[in-house]
Amino acid sequence: MKLDFRSEQKNVDLTEEQEVVEMEEITQTEHQEKPPPPPRPPVPVEVPNDEIVEDQNFDISADLNLQDKLEMPPPPDEGQEEEEEEDFFVVVENMPQLKGGLAALQSCVNYPEMARKAGIEGRVIVQFIVNEQGQVENPQVTRGIGGGADEEAVRCVKQAEFEPGRQRGNPVRVQYSLPVVFKLQN
Repeated sequence: MKLDFRSEQKNVDLTEEQEVVEMEEITQTEHQEKPPPPPRPPVPVEVPNDEIVEDQNFDISADLNLQDKLEMPPPPDEGQEEEEEEDFFVVVENMPQLKGGLAALQSCVNYPEMARKAGIEGRVIVQFIVNEQGQVENPQVTRGIGGGADEEAVRCVKQAEFEPGRQRGNPVRVQYSLPVVFKLQN
């Protein structure tokens, strides 16, 4: 069925009077900001104080005679020398290399029974110094996961051997960090 729109046109008389719409003019009002009210004063809370403070008298008078000869403190004992802490590098030209790689270190790890029962997994970061001979000194856990895993990671790192770090061709002490990963096998 075909519709013919021309045949259904209504006769619209546009000369009729149309509705007149009057618009009111809106005046914009000014917004005046009021300052916030002052804060409430704090309520004093009495704190029990059982401690009695006694007045102390300090004698700060001193006689100073610029004509007197000053006494110097005794020199430090020659026999009692302070232990010098050996220096180490953080970055060197050739960093230490773990013999056998991380796989050798991971094969040394025995998963602690307490961590296994608790379902503890994660990465333990151990920081230490590799000396000139490639041995590990002073291992410390910088980020641990607990459950005995931290101690196991330190035990394995103590046993690790390194090619020492070199600076200008000479072996030097280098600070180093290693991750030890603990992952349960499902």
